[in-house]
Amino acid sequence: MAQRSSKSATIIEVARQAGVSPATAGRVLGDYGYSSPEVQEKVRAAAAALGYRPNRLAKGLITGKTQTIGVVVGDIESPFYASVLRGIADVARGSGFGVIVTNSDESAEREREAVQLLLEKQVDGLIVSSTCVGDPDHLQAAISSNCPVVQFDRVATDLETDTVVIDNVAITRAGVTKLIQAGHRRIGILAELAPGKDKDLAAFVAEADPSDPDLYKHYPSWQRLLGYVEAYRQAGIEPDIELIRRVPTYASAAARKEALDLLTMRDAPTALFTADGLMSTGALQAISALKLAIPADVSLICFDDLDWMQFVAHGITAISQPTHLIGTSAAELLLQRIGGEDSASQHRVLAAHLVERGSIAVYPEEVSG
Repeated sequence: MAQRSSKSATIIEVARQAGVSPATAGRVLGDYGYSSPEVQEKVRAAAAALGYRPNRLAKGLITGKTQTIGVVVGDIESPFYASVLRGIADVARGSGFGVIVTNSDESAEREREAVQLLLEKQVDGLIVSSTCVGDPDHLQAAISSNCPVVQFDRVATDLETDTVVIDNVAITRAGVTKLIQAGHRRIGILAELAPGKDKDLAAFVAEADPSDPDLYKHYPSWQRLLGYVEAYRQAGIEPDIELIRRVPTYASAAARKEALDLLTMRDAPTALFTADGLMSTGALQAISALKLAIPADVSLICFDDLDWMQFVAHGITAISQPTHLIGTSAAELLLQRIGGEDSASQHRVLAAHLVERGSIAVYPEEVSG
């Protein structure tokens, strides 16, 4: 029996060892066409002995499939994306697919470059959390080239794709309602409210409608703002626009600046709601800098239940997203499309839940008014 080489064997070497033609060896190792069981056994034994590793890209040129999927996320370091990616990888691996992950850094230009790169790598499908909600031309181009696309978290407009999101409005409304029920009336909110058609913050607050059929075309932060506004409206209270802070970038430093401004204003909020993990980090930095105590001086609810939140004194009440399930759902939908499923697009809305700890204090009614 031939010994394995440190260099990967070629299909020609495998064919020679098995006593078949290169075309026959290619059919066996590429899983296409017909070969007898005896020939298949010889070829696979030769490949194992020589340490042959199949070239997925070369196989893709023949079969049109590379057994890989591409994923584009905003920030690969984010705990949210990390958990979603784990869910995607678990499903992909179980189905014999590889995963290529790219990072957009929340840049539309980099996202377009990432999608183009993945298409050039001939991935069988794409899973994307897009920064280009209002201008998804690159995703439409992918779909037009018969590359199936599944979107999660952020849904680009006017695309016929499967999507996986959570009910941001309902869970935020529940969290802010919890603060209102504890007596809080002035609740600050920190959110990365991305630009686009929603540029006028005051108009959005005045006109936002949870029954809007285009609701999921907004960034999640806008959906969470709508949940905040809805909680106030259901309590018969008009939200104060000064308490809504639009953080211009996904950066904890910018969130810290806005939180400091909120907590030092003349009629400061008695509670804060943060719309994502970076906003939460910035808020905690501001609270610490001002030497305020949670919840004695300020109550807090954070969107995304990060590991460190259970270790802060009293613990931080947080909204937990089913991140792993988001990933597995997106991957399952994509693999169905790759397998030939041609039914109408599915829109899966998953439920998040409130993890209650000790960061909400009861605010006396006589003080809260």
